[in-house]
Amino acid sequence: MAGVIPAAFLAVFFFWPAGALVLKGFVVDGVPTLEGFQRVFSAPRTWRILGFTLGMAGLATVVCVLLGIPGAHLLYRRRFPGRAVVRALVVVPFVLPTVVVGVAFGSLFDTGGPFGPLGLDDHWIAILLAMVFFNYSVIVRTVGTMWRRLDPRLAEAAHTLGASPLRGFLTVVLPALGPAIAAGASLTFLFCASSFGIVMVLGGVRYSTIETEIWFQTTQLLDLPAAAALSITQLLVVTLLLVATNALQRRTTHARRLHTDDTGVSAATWRRDWATVVVTATVVLVLLLTPLVNLAVRSLRRDGGWSLHNYAALLTAENPALSVPVSRAVWNSLWIALVAATVALALGVLVSLVASRRPASQRGRRALWAVEGLFLLPLGVSAVTVGFGYLITLNRPPLDLRSSLALIPIAQALVALPLVVRSLLPSLHAIDSRQLEAARTLGANHWRVLATIELPQLAKGLGLAAGFAFATSLGEFGATSFLSRPDDPTLPVVIFRLFGRPGADNYGMALAAATLLAVLTAVVMAAAEGRRPKGVATW
Repeated sequence: MAGVIPAAFLAVFFFWPAGALVLKGFVVDGVPTLEGFQRVFSAPRTWRILGFTLGMAGLATVVCVLLGIPGAHLLYRRRFPGRAVVRALVVVPFVLPTVVVGVAFGSLFDTGGPFGPLGLDDHWIAILLAMVFFNYSVIVRTVGTMWRRLDPRLAEAAHTLGASPLRGFLTVVLPALGPAIAAGASLTFLFCASSFGIVMVLGGVRYSTIETEIWFQTTQLLDLPAAAALSITQLLVVTLLLVATNALQRRTTHARRLHTDDTGVSAATWRRDWATVVVTATVVLVLLLTPLVNLAVRSLRRDGGWSLHNYAALLTAENPALSVPVSRAVWNSLWIALVAATVALALGVLVSLVASRRPASQRGRRALWAVEGLFLLPLGVSAVTVGFGYLITLNRPPLDLRSSLALIPIAQALVALPLVVRSLLPSLHAIDSRQLEAARTLGANHWRVLATIELPQLAKGLGLAAGFAFATSLGEFGATSFLSRPDDPTLPVVIFRLFGRPGADNYGMALAAATLLAVLTAVVMAAAEGRRPKGVATW
């Protein structure tokens, strides 16, 4: 019964819009046709966009894996002062709104930025670096969580038998980490392929991905069949990748006790890992911190001096790029994120309780894996596709929400739901099955077991899940760009509008607004990370 409410929510607000998109692509005026697909995929522009989307996502994934494996080793296999702080710094970029990431890297490479002389403004390399910045932590946490639980005696035995550290890593450690690396790479590819805000801000007119093309076909050309054809293509790719990711995740996830994170060795030993230290330090200082520090510094600069002018300008509505003061957009973002996070958390608890069941039969376990996979599907499906689907389905009876602000928190809750489930499930998986069996043997019924064992354990992950939900909703841009009204924008929408307008005033206000949103998101996630159960660090 616990799964009925989230299943209904997913059916109405995900599968119904997705199904409508399929019909829009295959049916025109009530007649089945492939005309939309033929027209879209016969255009050279489509293949160029598809190639750029897959190429950039693939290249960014490779870079994330190459940089993330050393980071996972240092942050999860070595112990040193300040490790918790570095871990937190690594996580922050992942929860930042993509539009903030785009603005941060845009300010880094424009003519006034520290890397302006490199000539990378409006260049695909800036997009690549922004994608790596955003997704680096996915590899670090996914691989690091698995690496921390590997028995170190296996590698030590290889060394005792004469294998060099490199050979021991390649022949013993790497094969054991294979499923975790593959699962992290699959998620990274999905997130890179759906980095709507990054490409919208940095791509300009030269670079487009499937997501930005869906937005362009819908809002600029009003060509809904073409947008539907692209959305269907994205849905197919995402579904295949999530099936593979879910299978790989099952190989790395087992029921286990939460334990104190005491993995590590003495400073004298980890100093020998100088290459790992150098790579990770370079990534953290140059790739992760530099864009954020530069964003904050430039937001405080005006006419060559230090000033709060950009922040003061946010409080007025006189700028033609805005119809309301930014303070109104901040308020909209906060209350919408609060509602969306509450909905996502309530649904996520129910989904997690269902997905954590442990049926004895193989068929039952496969059914639960399928259920978990269905609720994780929104993780990789473009929020742009979700917003587009709402426009063509929830605009008429029996569910006419086109003039309601409820659509935005619903869309944001759908986007945040998979992260909530990913945050809660490890706590439930950590319950020792013998504890559950002992409770039942002593006569405890299902509700007693739920109240005395499962819910207290689940509560350990609620803080982290709530933080992910709120931060994700706070910065959501893809679906919100379709659904928000001009007189009630959210902060990410305002940032995009300001960044896209010419003029020093608009640019300065965009930097200030992006800094404000980054600080809000970082504060939320810092508080959430403080509530993370020890031993739980997975998506």
